[in-house]
Formats: sequence, structure tokens, C-alpha cells
Amino acid sequence: MAKLGVNIDHVATLRQVRRETYPDPAMAAKLAQDAGADLITLHLREDRRHIQDSDLSAVRAAVSIPLNLEMAATQEMLRIALKERPAKVTLVPEKRAELTTEGGLEVAEQIALLKPYVSELQAGLVPVSLFIDPSSEQVRASVELGAEEVEFHTGTYCNAGPADRAKEFQRIQTAVRQAKEAGLKVAAGHGLNYQNILPFKKIPEIEEYNIGHSIVAHALYVGFERAVREMKSLIS
Repeated sequence: MAKLGVNIDHVATLRQVRRETYPDPAMAAKLAQDAGADLITLHLREDRRHIQDSDLSAVRAAVSIPLNLEMAATQEMLRIALKERPAKVTLVPEKRAELTTEGGLEVAEQIALLKPYVSELQAGLVPVSLFIDPSSEQVRASVELGAEEVEFHTGTYCNAGPADRAKEFQRIQTAVRQAKEAGLKVAAGHGLNYQNILPFKKIPEIEEYNIGHSIVAHALYVGFERAVREMKSLIS
């Protein structure tokens, strides 16, 4: 049965709009855990646009389920990850001007750059996942880099029109199977909501979904715990 990672970034986004102390991402994490979430995902960006450094320790204190820290490959983030020691780190691309992550990490062309980060995290007993586009090249590079896991970027699938969506879904299926055959754990995320996730029942090899924006948005209507439970039931 696939696990659900609830991304709480956009709870922090709402807080930061007014620079208030609420809504509290740690409280959202606790509600998600109570509703059946298997892990909490949060992205500490270099520009601190939503999640703040203090949120890491607050969330860890609030929940007992694993913490998945998304971060860019920088020395600052490496220091924070080794200090906080989340259950895993997911290395993601990051651009200051983007509204949200626009694509997967370019692993194939950056193996030499990424290798020290992966090695140091693993030496610190922090498993590493790589957020990549669903391509054979990126899967092969992730294996070469020595990551334990990949998370496939599903944003292209989610944003595609009807004519292209089936093609993109097939691309994800192929990449997932290649990753599993190579011995990698497999996760997926970005842009998934309560409708477009339904076809993913056809890909049982995906072990984990990391979903945030659609859950936070749905929670405005039905409450946070119910929004998490409904998503959990869809991926189970």
C-alpha cells in the first residue's frame, strides 16, 4: 500500500503572507498524522518564502511519523540537514523566480556536483531521494549517484491537456519500472489532486506520494483532517 506524505509548505505560505504566527505548520503536521499521513514533507527554500528554520524543530516535536526534508544542494542546506537529521532528504531544483518547483533535478549533467552532498548526507545516516523527471537518463544517473530513492516529478502530467496526458502517464510508468528494476525506492509528486491521481492505481510500484497544495486547498472546504483522510483513501 502506498504511503502518503503530506506537504505542509502552503500552510506556511498562508502564514507568511501576513507574517503572523498562524496557521501553524506544526499543528497541520499533527492533524495530518492523526488523519493517517505516513510522513510529513516540507521544503526549506533558500529564500525562506514559506517554511522557516524554526519550523523544522517544531514539526519534529509535534509528530512521531518520519520527516522528509526537501532542499536544494547547497552547503547551507547540507549543514541544516545534518543538524536536524530528518528521516530522509529529497534534493530538488530551486529557482528564486519560480512560483513552485518547475521540473526535476538535472542529475545526469551534475553527478560530480551532487556527489559530495549525497555522500555527506549518507555518511550522516540521512537517506537521499532525488526529485527527477521521468526519464531513463535521469534514472540511470540517480543509480550512478548512489541515491536510495527517486521521486518522479508529475507536474508535466498534471498540466498536460487530454491529448498529451496519456503519453506523459506512459512515460511515468516506464520510468517507475526502470527505477524499481534498478533497486530504487520510488515516490511521486507535484500537482497531484483528488482527480488526476486516480490513474496512478495502475502503477502499484509507486511506494509513496508527496502531496501538499491540493490537500491544503481542499481543507479550506472540508477541514484538514478530512482532506488528508480522503487523499489517503485514494492512494490506498
